[in-house]
Amino acid sequence: MSSQVWTEKYRPEKLNEIINQSHVVERLRSWVKEGSVPNMLFAGPAGVGKTTAALCLAREIFGEHWRENFQETNASDQRGIDVVRGKIKNFAMTKPLGSDFKIIFLDESDSLTPEAQQALRRTMEKFSDVCRFILSCNYSSRIIEAIQSRCSVFRFKRLGSNDVEKYLKHIVSKESLKIKDDVYATIHDLSEGDLRKATNILQACSTLDKIDREGVYQIVSQVRPEDVDQMIRLALDGDFSGARKKLYDLLISKALSGEDILKAVHSHVFKTDLDEKKKLSLVEILGEYEFRLNQGATPEVQLEAMLAQFMKVGSQ
Repeated sequence: MSSQVWTEKYRPEKLNEIINQSHVVERLRSWVKEGSVPNMLFAGPAGVGKTTAALCLAREIFGEHWRENFQETNASDQRGIDVVRGKIKNFAMTKPLGSDFKIIFLDESDSLTPEAQQALRRTMEKFSDVCRFILSCNYSSRIIEAIQSRCSVFRFKRLGSNDVEKYLKHIVSKESLKIKDDVYATIHDLSEGDLRKATNILQACSTLDKIDREGVYQIVSQVRPEDVDQMIRLALDGDFSGARKKLYDLLISKALSGEDILKAVHSHVFKTDLDEKKKLSLVEILGEYEFRLNQGATPEVQLEAMLAQFMKVGSQ
């Protein structure tokens, strides 16, 4: 068990164990009591409990036969029409075991091609008496209206700091880890409310004798807020050489990518005490240079140019 991935080892198995998402869990519980569920669409960011909710629902609905009556397919791996006509249709045609229906869970369904979604719509209609569909996606707008109208839509929200801390403390207790109190907030900031990512960060740091904030940043190779703040302040104060030196320390000494640095700067700008007008100017600059990096421009040159633009804002 020591080598098991913690995201699976500590995945909730019952609906009442799911972290937050009470607005979803309450409705799922009522359907469990009735013994029947409609087609559903789970929408929300990664790592907030969409797959876990589907698995917990299947366990509570089907009991010991949940594996036989539940099929999970990842649409990002098999996104064409063939997977709908083949794997999904074949499972839908088989007889449920110990139940009146079974469940097909289609993860990342917003990756399905338009043709595959049309085929899925017809499959949902044809096998509606013996099969229920749960579609999971990050962006519900990418699901065709014909499918959305056939589903009860659940929107999963990003998890807050208290939610992440509660879950991680449970793992820390089970694994007997030594951890400083300020680490939980750090992991939440780095994971951005993604519980799966937060758990993976904690497991990666579990080799440390005592998990502290500095150790977390070293393990995940992310920019520390203090370094970002120093670089921004130097640029705004007109010290281009000092800001450039700090930039290259992040790029070379700490081996961070240009995209990671830019993302960290964007996040930190809103936490500074700058007036709103300057914040807006910095955000506009960041948008321009983020686009340039995405188009394949050289990170070192573009980030230096970004700092030069920051200096102009600081001198206003």
